[in-house]
Amino acid sequence: MRISVIGTGYVGLVSGVGFASVGHDVLCVDIDEEKVEMINRGEPPIYEKGLEELLGVLVTSGKLKATTDTARAVVKTDITFICVGTPSGEDGGQDLSYIEKAAEDVAEALAKKDDYHVVCVKSTVKPGTTDGLVLRALESSGKKVGDDFGLAMNPEFLREGIALKDFMEPDRVVIGALDKRSMEILAEVYKEFPAPKVYTDLRTAEMIKYVSNALLATKISFANEVSRICEETGIDVYDVMGGVGLDHRINRDFLNAGCGFGGSCFPKDVKALVKYAHELGMSSHLLDAVLEVNEEQPVHVIDMLERNMGSLEDKKVTVLGLAFKGGTDDIRETRALPMVKELVKRGSEVVGYDPEAMKNFSFVVDYIDYAGDLEEALEGADACIIQNDWQEFKELTSDDFAVMKNKIVLDGRRLLDPSKLDGVTYLGVGL
Repeated sequence: MRISVIGTGYVGLVSGVGFASVGHDVLCVDIDEEKVEMINRGEPPIYEKGLEELLGVLVTSGKLKATTDTARAVVKTDITFICVGTPSGEDGGQDLSYIEKAAEDVAEALAKKDDYHVVCVKSTVKPGTTDGLVLRALESSGKKVGDDFGLAMNPEFLREGIALKDFMEPDRVVIGALDKRSMEILAEVYKEFPAPKVYTDLRTAEMIKYVSNALLATKISFANEVSRICEETGIDVYDVMGGVGLDHRINRDFLNAGCGFGGSCFPKDVKALVKYAHELGMSSHLLDAVLEVNEEQPVHVIDMLERNMGSLEDKKVTVLGLAFKGGTDDIRETRALPMVKELVKRGSEVVGYDPEAMKNFSFVVDYIDYAGDLEEALEGADACIIQNDWQEFKELTSDDFAVMKNKIVLDGRRLLDPSKLDGVTYLGVGL
């Protein structure tokens, strides 16, 4: 099929590459001319494992192209996926301005189009957005839903760092549609993907995404709260969760204690679900607590360090990992930010290092030092905090920490085996 994808961020570009790789012809749309030029050269504007190699092949073969012309993309394709951002507003609710603008741009193109076209929202939006704001914008074209165009909602479940793998090998594909014809066209788009298909209505599809992320975030905050109890009672929370997670009703995934959750989805989506509940006149006690624990956890990590080494004033502390997780350059809601701010507040000299995210982080934080490599980052440090899970951090040894002034390592992701770290004072979250 001929597919247009509006937005070339993590979701849009990965989706476009995924669709093209199974044979669809894809036109990616973005207002940023530099991004469009990069994509047409086969250079992704974001870092994602395996993306550059596959994008290069698809661009060379002509299966994927990029443009700034939304109208041209819509007119030339059979289905349009809206993959623009839905960031948090000041009150925690969603900023839907990008969604509205994309829908209005698509409507202008629909007015000039004679054949049937499906518009599918892939961005995460609260229930009622697709058949409300989006539908109203599309109907401004003068076209009639069901006759001239279809409407669908197809949430994404991509984990940054392994997003391509998640797209190509999904746990499930959720397809919400306004009518049977739209549903059938979405089913055709995904026929090459061997995964359970969930066919439902628009609002249920929207809600499935929110509830999935909220539940995963809840598991993380639960593990972090339990980890604090374990730290005070001589118990390893990882041993506890290893036993708890063997229960098939619970599952071990997302029960790792650490520095808290970040990224473009969990914090934003939990806040939006809380706001949505309040708009409906309902309380959100559990989700409020999930967010509260997550805000406390980075400060708790710094407290752990201070309890074990005394005052942090004038101490050189290295933070390894500035992206919200390993495998990406995305710093949105990264727990490194509140940790760095807290260290600076307590008078520490902070050095940051990340294989991919230092440039992005430096745009936000220009008051710390940045190291060119691991050795430079650790040189002369009084302490080191491992904030995310890049592979090179997992491979750190006693020899790597030998260049530190004081070999104190606080492992915020429990990546290392302390029994193999000779001469190192090892501190682990939940240990």
